[in-house]
Amino acid sequence: MTTYALPQAHPHHHHGWWWKTLTIGLVLWVVTVVVTALTQNTNLVPTVILLGSFLVPFTVVMFAVERVTGSISTLQLILAFFIGGICGVLGASLLEANLHTSLLLYVTVGFIEEFVKGAILVILAWRTVPKTAVQGALMGAVVGAGFAAFESAGYAFNAALGTGGINLVALLQTEVLRAVLSPVGHVLWTAILGAVIFGVARHRPRFRWSFLILPAYVAVALLHGLWDSMPDISAFVALLVTGGVAEELRYGFLPANVAASASALATVLYVIGLALVAAIGVVTLILILRHYRLADRRLGLDEQAPVAANNVPPEPEQENHP
Repeated sequence: MTTYALPQAHPHHHHGWWWKTLTIGLVLWVVTVVVTALTQNTNLVPTVILLGSFLVPFTVVMFAVERVTGSISTLQLILAFFIGGICGVLGASLLEANLHTSLLLYVTVGFIEEFVKGAILVILAWRTVPKTAVQGALMGAVVGAGFAAFESAGYAFNAALGTGGINLVALLQTEVLRAVLSPVGHVLWTAILGAVIFGVARHRPRFRWSFLILPAYVAVALLHGLWDSMPDISAFVALLVTGGVAEELRYGFLPANVAASASALATVLYVIGLALVAAIGVVTLILILRHYRLADRRLGLDEQAPVAANNVPPEPEQENHP
C-alpha cells in the first residue's frame, strides 16, 4: 500500500552558516584586497572580483538553505543560484540588446529582467513541494541572488578597466556598493514575485495561473525601474532645488558652487530614494507573506505541510517493504 508522508524540516536548519559564510568570506576578501594592493599582482584581480561579487549573494543561498522545507534540497538551491544567475543575465542581455536611452529605459529593463527571473524560477521549481509563499520567497531570493552576483561581477570588471591599468579603487567602490545594496535589489524583487507565484499555488503539486500574479509582476518591475533610475531622479531634483537648471539655461554651464551643492544634495537624495524604495519592497513582501499565512490559518492548513487540494494528494513516498 502506498503511504504519504509530510516533508520534514531538513537536519541542517538553523545552524547559522549564513552569517559564518559572510564573516569568513569578508575576511578572505579583505586579505585578498590587501595582498593585491601590496604586491600589485594583477593575477589576483579576478579573485577580488569573484569574492566581492558573490559573497553577499551566496550568503543569501545559505540563508535559504537553513529555512527551506519539503522537497527543496541544498543542491537544488545551488543550481537555482548558478543556473538562474547565468541564464538570467544572458536572457536579459539578449532582450535588452536593442534598447535605446529614453525616459522609459529603466522601466523597460525592469519588466524584462523580472520576467526572465520569474520564468526561470517557475521552471526550476516546477516540481517543488510544498508550494507556499515562504518557499517561493526563498526560492525567488536565491534566483535573484544569482542574477545579482553575475551582474555585479560584470560591473566590477568594467570598473577595474582604467586607462592606466587596473583601477583597484574603482573596483572596490563598485563591489562594496553593490554588495550592500544587493539584498534589497534583485533578491528582494524576485522574492516578492516568488512569494505570489507560490502563494496562489500553495499546497498544490503544480503551479496555477491567477490574475494576482500580473499586478505582482508589474509592481516589482516598476520598483526595479524606480530603483535603477534613482541616480537620474536624484540628480534632476537636486538641480531643481539648487537652481542648477536656471543657471544651466542662463549661462550654458553650472558655476562651481552650484555644481558642488547640487552634487552633494543629489547624493543625499539618492540614498534617501533607495531607502524608500527598499522599504516599500520589504513592507510589500511582509504583507504578502502575512496574507497567505492568515489565509492558511483560516483554512486550517499548516503552511509548512503539503495537503491535498482539489482532491490531489501530496507526492507519494516510496513503499516500505519488510
